[in-house]
Amino acid sequence: MRDHALFDKIDLHLIRVLHTVLTERSVSRAAVRLGMHQPAVSAALKRLRELSGDPLLVRSGAGMMPTDAALRMVEPAGAILRAAEALFSDARGFDPRTSTRTFRVAASDYLDPLFLPQLVARIKAEAPLCAIEILPLSADAHYHAHLAQGEVDVVIGNWPEPPGDLHMGRLFGDEVVCLVSRDHPAVRRGWDAEHWLAAEHIAPTPTHPGARGVIDDHLSAQGLVRNITARCAHFGLIPSIVASSLLVLTTGRQYCERYAAQLPLAILPCPVPFPRLMYYQLWHARTHHSAAAAWLRECVKATASSLRKE
Repeated sequence: MRDHALFDKIDLHLIRVLHTVLTERSVSRAAVRLGMHQPAVSAALKRLRELSGDPLLVRSGAGMMPTDAALRMVEPAGAILRAAEALFSDARGFDPRTSTRTFRVAASDYLDPLFLPQLVARIKAEAPLCAIEILPLSADAHYHAHLAQGEVDVVIGNWPEPPGDLHMGRLFGDEVVCLVSRDHPAVRRGWDAEHWLAAEHIAPTPTHPGARGVIDDHLSAQGLVRNITARCAHFGLIPSIVASSLLVLTTGRQYCERYAAQLPLAILPCPVPFPRLMYYQLWHARTHHSAAAAWLRECVKATASSLRKE
């Protein structure tokens, strides 16, 4: 009887608060994500503590940390929420005009700078009541786990060889080129592989010690090393840095063309041959047959196609 009495006190809203508070590790951030007032989230957390007999979140320095018991609750809570969403939304089909679900997209910051704005605009135009969360994606991001746990619906980025254990949709391929200031000597004189390798290059900050991106991985495989003298963790700032220096950025043509139209920049061919950068969207088997997730993937595909036609 005790188990039945406990079960009767638990509703889906409490499970949603539990999962959000534990993943955000902050009552205030959870309140923003849930669209609730902070006192209401605190009250729900108090009920959860009473029901579980555990503090769930405890103070750790300036932040909050889940207890061991709380960490064991994260995945079951996420599974309950995913099951509840699938139980009703996919059972009656997905209608973007009336759906109120949240879509979560993790994407690289070296995409065409128009990609994510146009994707969000498309989603909001066709599904005006849906919320959208754009999340960062870095080389060491645990996107497999985020996809498996329902924290992300789709991941967008470029991989020389996409993971074989996830579903994949090809979006587009892009030529590797160099972006330089219009005042760079190579604009007038040109360059060969030796001069390109010796030039001063700018590259993204490694996500962890020893990490390399696709450019340096390819060079390393050929026994080549370029002269990287500057790094920046914010890829969107690099074109402005290049415009006011003699640094060289090597990346996809589509990305470079957006900035070359706005800043005093020039696009040069790369004297070292590279394979095309291939961009994909990845998703987990758990959402492969979801009508809502399939609609989102079509939005991603259509956005990529429209940008290529430009």
